[in-house]
Amino acid sequence: MPRILQHRLDPASRLARLMLAEYGIAVDLEDIKPWLRDPQLLEVNPAATVPILLDPAQPHAVGTLAVIHAIEDRYSPASIAGLFPAQPSDRAEMWRICDWVLVKLNDEVTRYVIEEKIVKRDRPGGTPDPSVLRVAKANLTEHLLYFNWLFASRHWVGGEVMTLADFALAAHLSSLDYLGDVNWDAAMDVRAWYARIKSRPAFRTLLSDRMAGMPPHAGYADLDF
Repeated sequence: MPRILQHRLDPASRLARLMLAEYGIAVDLEDIKPWLRDPQLLEVNPAATVPILLDPAQPHAVGTLAVIHAIEDRYSPASIAGLFPAQPSDRAEMWRICDWVLVKLNDEVTRYVIEEKIVKRDRPGGTPDPSVLRVAKANLTEHLLYFNWLFASRHWVGGEVMTLADFALAAHLSSLDYLGDVNWDAAMDVRAWYARIKSRPAFRTLLSDRMAGMPPHAGYADLDF
């Protein structure tokens, strides 16, 4: 059985879990705190980042892009449409949105929220910086407005079919929603889309997550939120 080294609120780890769940692949989850830079982690990935996909029958897949491609190559069922569209134009739009989420949204919002609310808990005297969180929240509002604009003319974030881009965006928003940082009322079309994707069976793996000493924000696990 494959194993993933992950942090349960890390969006990239969540994206990998969503893909595996969508494809019906059972996986062992090993929670780690990559910012502690454990020597065993550094042996596998000197960058000290997650996710890392370990499969006894396959080479290690280290890092977000490697894990995404490994899951699609190894586990995408031939009997159903995968998360990568067949048409080049659709695939190009999927990757454009994925890049927006994995790079721009992460760099302007998610990584700051995770740093302030999660990572600093493991640092002596570490407390969240309200000014950083205010900027991240303002940036998130701008991102939500952009995605809201997209959903005004398409059913899924990349077009008319669900793709990897939807799981990438859902992974980030689910982490932020757990921490109570998403103002859903500011983007009702995004909210309607999230309610749809949140109802998929694959999403159950995320909705059951709990962190010791940090319960999820109210409505996190509710399908009607």
